[in-house]
Amino acid sequence: MKQLFFVAALISFLYSPSQAQETYAEKLGYPKGKKIILFHIDDAGMSYEANQGTIIAMEKGVANSTSVMMPCGWVPAYMKYLQKYPNTDAGVHLTLTSEWKGYRWFPISGRDKVPGLVDKEGAMWSNVGDVVKHASADEVETEIRAQIARFRSFGVEPSHIDSHMGTLFGSPAFTERYVKVGIQEKIPVMLPGGHATLIAKERSSPAQEIQQFQQVGKMLWNAGLPVLDDLFADTYGWKLPASTPNTEENLRKMKTQKYIELLKEAKPGITMVIMHCAAPSDNFKEITDSWPTRYGDFWAMLDPELKTFLDKEGIVLTTWREMYERRKKVK
Repeated sequence: MKQLFFVAALISFLYSPSQAQETYAEKLGYPKGKKIILFHIDDAGMSYEANQGTIIAMEKGVANSTSVMMPCGWVPAYMKYLQKYPNTDAGVHLTLTSEWKGYRWFPISGRDKVPGLVDKEGAMWSNVGDVVKHASADEVETEIRAQIARFRSFGVEPSHIDSHMGTLFGSPAFTERYVKVGIQEKIPVMLPGGHATLIAKERSSPAQEIQQFQQVGKMLWNAGLPVLDDLFADTYGWKLPASTPNTEENLRKMKTQKYIELLKEAKPGITMVIMHCAAPSDNFKEITDSWPTRYGDFWAMLDPELKTFLDKEGIVLTTWREMYERRKKVK
């Protein structure tokens, strides 16, 4: 598998964003030329507020997918919800970092088994760079398998796997294990393997990096898994001007408008849009100073203006579970 990944990553072929190619959406039977969107909420299980924000945004808003941070303290509460609603589009948010100062979490597999994944406090490293510097690929694979196993221990099958803070894309060796585990466990893997238009712009990615994503996408497809055409993960960076107060109205309007602009820019195919939703509380502000963007995402997902835009433009919403069921029917 390791050799296959690196051979795939090194294969060179002509890449042209303007070249007409069949999208993975079309391969899965979605209407040709349509924008197929997953509004995906990261960080379920992180806190009570993250759980509530996720549940409400998916039950009452347009958000339709999420993933769970299995090392975190509020995981049991969210998994109890999934036991009641097992068809919820919920995957494993593979977590190898613990980024907040006063609220930390630890490897599920145990510090003795994965010493390279912990800092001097015994918690996971706070940033991607330190994980890449200190952890081995074997330790990473041990931990991500433990997180998937914990998810399944609640009697629910994950809809997909993805990567907290993009850590699993921080090293080719980590990415190889991420893809290998997804294929072996038959779990869809978040990776932009199609035209990758938005992610290329977001990351200022050279053609070579996009080619590597596309080659791995072919591997995932050939293994019987669905593949994304594109990915957008920069909603976290949408912020109000410093002079504008972070009120509910201001955050909702700003975030809703940003989502509408993003949807206009998105190309046909399956695009996963990553966000973070939290139900407002004073306690949550003590966990993270990112509360304005998370509240804004939450309010935007509930905004009737966004729903109206989706309906008017004929944008199709999908989930990982629907994509996988479609993939099983494609020869």
